[in-house]
Amino acid sequence: MNIMPLKLSVLLKNAVVDAKGLQIGTLADIIVRLAPNHAPQLTGLVLRIGSGTVYAPISTVLSMTADHIDLASARLDLRPFERRDGEVLLRADVLGHRMIDIDHAALVRAYDVQLEQTTQGWTATGLDTHKARWLSLKRDHETHPVRRWEDFETLIGHAESLASRVPGTGLNRLKAPQFADLIEEATADEQNELLNHVHGNPELEADVFEELDDDSQSEILAARTNQQAAEVLSRMRPDDAADALMDLPQDRRTNVLSLLPPAQRARVTTLLGFHDATAGGLMGLDFIQFPPETTIALALSALSRSTTSQPEALNVLFSVDTDGRLAGALGLVQALQLPQDSLVLQACEPDPVFARPGDDVVDVTNRMADFNLLVLPVLDADGRILGVVTVDDALEAAIPQDWRRREAQPHPNTPTNHH
Repeated sequence: MNIMPLKLSVLLKNAVVDAKGLQIGTLADIIVRLAPNHAPQLTGLVLRIGSGTVYAPISTVLSMTADHIDLASARLDLRPFERRDGEVLLRADVLGHRMIDIDHAALVRAYDVQLEQTTQGWTATGLDTHKARWLSLKRDHETHPVRRWEDFETLIGHAESLASRVPGTGLNRLKAPQFADLIEEATADEQNELLNHVHGNPELEADVFEELDDDSQSEILAARTNQQAAEVLSRMRPDDAADALMDLPQDRRTNVLSLLPPAQRARVTTLLGFHDATAGGLMGLDFIQFPPETTIALALSALSRSTTSQPEALNVLFSVDTDGRLAGALGLVQALQLPQDSLVLQACEPDPVFARPGDDVVDVTNRMADFNLLVLPVLDADGRILGVVTVDDALEAAIPQDWRRREAQPHPNTPTNHH
């Protein structure tokens, strides 16, 4: 068994020798099948013979060295090579292509693949993501650290075999904002693979769409059918869904809106009545208000059951009077520190800061900053709560558009130790 690792770049174009010692061709590519949680095993070689390519199963390979490849047979199937579903070609699909560095949630490029003969057979065990300097290609490839294959998620880009490939589980470690950053940077083919993954998790898909910038969100939703767009919007927060709906072409909005579930359609329709540069356009509809007789214990119990509400909106408890008008606000931390039999109304700040739906976004964000608010209620003319503006939405509205277009820094997926 050859225990020394080999680089794909070294093997390519090597002579392939048959059992009689005769060169029958050169190595054009290597075939693997992806498998979750471990490096992929080699399943075959693609050999160049004359002007065409043929297939050789890995079982016929006696040895591979930096100089040549020996086969155990002198007979080959000379029919032209055709890729089968699920097969990945290391040269065509990986070498020089981008992939996801899971630990850093960043797109990187594969410049070489490390191959080893293990007890399970020939395996692609590692990837080199450092570009060799043209003045010293050999020395660079010898000194660059090779990282485990499992540390990356490959983006093959071969649409015909996408459904047959088994992705690794590394993508499951990424969070919605990280997926959104990757999608915004990805090419169309790379986006398809990323979107195919998140589509299998409807809640994650909705979260990712909420995190996308407006341009990316519009382009991706525009490429979907009305039904597919409605399915995504139905799982998004109503305020984000309303914004996304307005980014669709005008002739599609009514059709997509009609396909939303009734409750979501009603919420989105309400928000569509406000300009997006106002408190009404910025607010969300996830909030909980409590009548005057509610105790802290009952309020906290209600919060614990609100698993579908936006968590940021639950940082403040609102008490209303018998007519439903806002009577006071109480921070969640304060509520946790008070006796459980206390009434929410008695513990509340009696004159909470609020906004009107027509208030300008700049005024809203300044007000939240001045009063250090995590949640700002938006009241109608009668003092009833229409919705709330959360600090994350206020911050997003306050960031200038040109800042958002600056090159994003990688979001590490694992903590870094500093010495």
